[in-house]
Amino acid sequence: MKKEIEVFDYANEIMKAVKTGVLLTTKADGKVNAMTISWGTLGIEWAKPIFTVFVRENRFTKHQLDLNPEFTINIPYGDFDKAILGACGTKSGRTADKIKDLNLTLETPNNISVHGIKELPLTLECKVVYKQKQDEREVTKENKHTFYPKDVDGAFHGANRDFHTAYYGEIVSAYIIE
Repeated sequence: MKKEIEVFDYANEIMKAVKTGVLLTTKADGKVNAMTISWGTLGIEWAKPIFTVFVRENRFTKHQLDLNPEFTINIPYGDFDKAILGACGTKSGRTADKIKDLNLTLETPNNISVHGIKELPLTLECKVVYKQKQDEREVTKENKHTFYPKDVDGAFHGANRDFHTAYYGEIVSAYIIE
């Protein structure tokens, strides 16, 4: 069962959760994947409620989003197993089935093809309405040094030297899975 919500009534809870981690869930080629994110924005653009996610170029999640431009944001609401965020933030969907490995419960979506996750019940269903790769020339020197170091190997899953693509997702449904 789902309780429909007005997303901006929960803006404070959503943005506080983003700071500590929420799941960005995608689905493409029959595979559901969830990745922990702690960068995201909630706002209004083109007179639509938007949740923007930022995904590094080498992530499996980016591959998924480029194949199917829909996603859910799955937000802790109440008690939850913090190990979910840890596992989804350290394992790659290229080599692991995090949904199966963590025994997560998929919830049928209302308006898109990507599931919600019952264990993180505050759910935003989003359709990508715009995407843009960051222009590294426009990133401050301090942020480049801190968030995009060039002195690390960029080939492995946890690498952090590559830039992000911003995916602006129109929020087409918002609810709490009960």
